[in-house]
Amino acid sequence: MTTLSDKTETPLDTDAEETEPTAEDEAKQEDSEPTEGGEASDGARARRRINPTRVLAFGVLPGLAVALALGSGYLRWADGSADDLARARADVTRIGGEDTVALLSYKPDSVDKDLGAARERLTGDFKDAYTTLTREVVIPGAREKRIMAVAKVTAAAPVSATANHAVVLLFVNQTVTIGDGVPTDTQPVVRTTLDKVNGHWLVSRFDPV
Repeated sequence: MTTLSDKTETPLDTDAEETEPTAEDEAKQEDSEPTEGGEASDGARARRRINPTRVLAFGVLPGLAVALALGSGYLRWADGSADDLARARADVTRIGGEDTVALLSYKPDSVDKDLGAARERLTGDFKDAYTTLTREVVIPGAREKRIMAVAKVTAAAPVSATANHAVVLLFVNQTVTIGDGVPTDTQPVVRTTLDKVNGHWLVSRFDPV
């Protein structure tokens, strides 16, 4: 026999506990909500990207240091090159004057020795031409007529000069005495070309102007 209590349904409990979230739900929630630490990290990275102090320290200053080092090296090189050029100009002017005196000076009793020593200051075709001229004309004439020549450079200036080639303009006073005659003076102007051969400046051309 059915009773009233059997017909009556148990009412739903609205105050029952809610279903607890699963671990999977919590993980999704954590992934969807940014953390304060993540936001701070992103902000720090942004600041690092635009930090002018770091740009200056790691970009501009090293570049400036390299530029200054290169500039300093160039200036030292330029100064050294200028010093080398000035030294070369002074050397060729002095050597050109000494060579000119040697080429144009001799005594009748030592003409062979004097002009032989002068030939050692020459190079190239000019050395061959000077050797022929002195052996065939100057030496025999100096012996026969007792000719003495004395040259002196009164002024000199470099026309051009590099490490291995130079041109010097020389103003010369040459006094020639024949026997017991009266000395005569001439003032030739000579354009002397020198080339560096095996570390020594030698005359390669000798042109009256």
